[in-house]
Amino acid sequence: MAAVKRERALRSDSLRNRDAILQAAAECLTANPNASLADIAHAAGIARITLYGHFSSRGELLAAVLHASMVRVEEELASLDLSGDSWSAMDALVASSWRLVTSLSVLRGVVEQALPDAEIHGSHVDPRARVEQLLSRGRTEGAFRTDQSIQWQSSCYFALLHGSASEVRAGLLTDTEVQKNLIPSLRALLQTAPA
Repeated sequence: MAAVKRERALRSDSLRNRDAILQAAAECLTANPNASLADIAHAAGIARITLYGHFSSRGELLAAVLHASMVRVEEELASLDLSGDSWSAMDALVASSWRLVTSLSVLRGVVEQALPDAEIHGSHVDPRARVEQLLSRGRTEGAFRTDQSIQWQSSCYFALLHGSASEVRAGLLTDTEVQKNLIPSLRALLQTAPA
C-alpha cells in the first residue's frame, strides 16, 4: 500500500513538473524568444536535469508547448456560440480567433522557426475543421461563395489571421488596423457576388 501511494505521489509530482515546465516555457518564450532551456527550468522552479527528464530537446519542448496552446485554443473556440446566421458566426469566430492568435503570436513565431510546417499545420486540425464547417454552412445558406474550394478559403482565413499577427509582431501594422480590416477582408474573400 505504501509503495502504491509513493508511486502515485511520484506521478503527481511528475505531472506538476511537466505542467510547470510548459507554463514557464510559454511565459519565458513569449517574453524572450531566445530563452534557453536553463532559463525555462529556472522559471519553472526545477533543475535543468528535471526538465530534460521530461523533454530531451528544445524541439520536443516546443512541440509540447504548441500542443498545450492548441488545447487552450480549442477549449475557447469550442465554447463559442456559432448557431446564428453564417456572417454573425464568422464575426464571432474571427473576433475570438484574433484574440487567441495575438495572445500566442510571439510563441507561434518561436515555434515556426523550430518545428516543421507539417507539425504546425497538424496542430490546427480542430480549429480548421470548425472554420470549414462554418464555411460549408455559409455556402448552404447562400451567404458564402462556392466558386472556390473550402480548403482554399480556409487556408486564406488562417493566412490572413497569422499573417496579420506576424505584421503586428514586426511593428508593420497595429492591432487596431487589423481589427478594423480583418472582417471586411474576409467578407471580400467569402461573400457571394451580387445577383
